[in-house]
Amino acid sequence: MDILKIAINVLEQASLFGLVAMGVFITYKILDFPDLSVDGTYPLGACISAVLLVNGVNAWVSIIVATIGGAIAGAITGFLHVKLKISNLMSGILVMIGLYSVNLLVMGNKSNTPLFQTTHIFSEVSGLFTTLLIVAVLLIIFKILLDIFMKTKVGFLLFAVGDNEQVVTSLGVNKNNIKIIGLMLSNGLVALSGGLTAQYNGYADVGMGTGVVVKGLACVIIGTSLLGRFRRVKSTTQAIIGTVIYYFAISVALKMKLNPNLLNLLTAGVLVIALSTQNELFKKKKTEVKGGAEENAEDQAAIESIQS
Repeated sequence: MDILKIAINVLEQASLFGLVAMGVFITYKILDFPDLSVDGTYPLGACISAVLLVNGVNAWVSIIVATIGGAIAGAITGFLHVKLKISNLMSGILVMIGLYSVNLLVMGNKSNTPLFQTTHIFSEVSGLFTTLLIVAVLLIIFKILLDIFMKTKVGFLLFAVGDNEQVVTSLGVNKNNIKIIGLMLSNGLVALSGGLTAQYNGYADVGMGTGVVVKGLACVIIGTSLLGRFRRVKSTTQAIIGTVIYYFAISVALKMKLNPNLLNLLTAGVLVIALSTQNELFKKKKTEVKGGAEENAEDQAAIESIQS
C-alpha cells in the first residue's frame, strides 16, 4: 500500500511538472532559445493563483489569470530579444531577475502565501486516485491542444524558425513575432503548472522556481534520449514520459536516504552528462544551400504545409 501511495504521488507531481517540460521543450528544442525566465514565470503563476485564491477568486479563474501572467512575461522576454536586440540568454536572465521582485509585490511583499484556509481545486478532493485523475486529465488536455497547435500554420512556423530563420523570412513572415508567440506559449504553460502546483502543495513561495529550468531540461533530455528514435511517439509524449522517469528516479534517490538538499546538484550532474554525451540532441540541422537551388527536405515540407 505504501508503494502504491508513493507511485501515485510521483505520478501526480510528474503530471503537474509535465506542463513545464512541454514549455521547456518549445523554447529549447523547437525555437533553440535558452529561456531562463522559466525560473521566474513558474513562481509567478503560483503567486498570482495564491493571491487570487486568498482574495476569494474562483480557483479555475486564478489558474487562467496565472497562465496569462506567464504568457505576458514570455512576451517581455521576446520583446527584449527581438526589439531591443539583447541576446536570448541575457533576455531570459533579466526577466527572471525582475520577476523575483514582481512575485514579492504580487504577494504583498511576503515570500510565502499559505492556502490551507482557502478553497481550491484540491482542497475538497477525497480518494486515493482523485487528485491524480484531475492533474492527469489536465495534462492530457493541454498535451492534445499543443499537438493540435503544432499542426497549424503558426506551429509549422515555430519549427521553421528554430531550424532556419531564413526560410520563414523568405515566406514573408515576421520571424520575430513567431519567436514571441513561442515564448508566450512556453511561459504560459510553465505559469499554469506553477499555479496548479501552488494549489496542490497548499502554498506559494517566491523561491519555488529555483532550478525549474534545469529540471525541465533533464526531463526533456531523458524523454528524447529514450524515445527520440521512435518517430511515431510525439515530442510532447516524450517530454511527459521523461518527466515521469525523472520523478521516479528522484523518489528512488530519496528512498535511499539521499540528502534532499543535493537533488538540484544531482539533476545538474545528470544534465551535464547527458548534454556532453548526447549533444547532438540539441544541434539543429541547418539547411545546406547548393547554388541557391537545393533546400533541406524538412524545410521544404514545412514550406508546403504553411503555403497550403
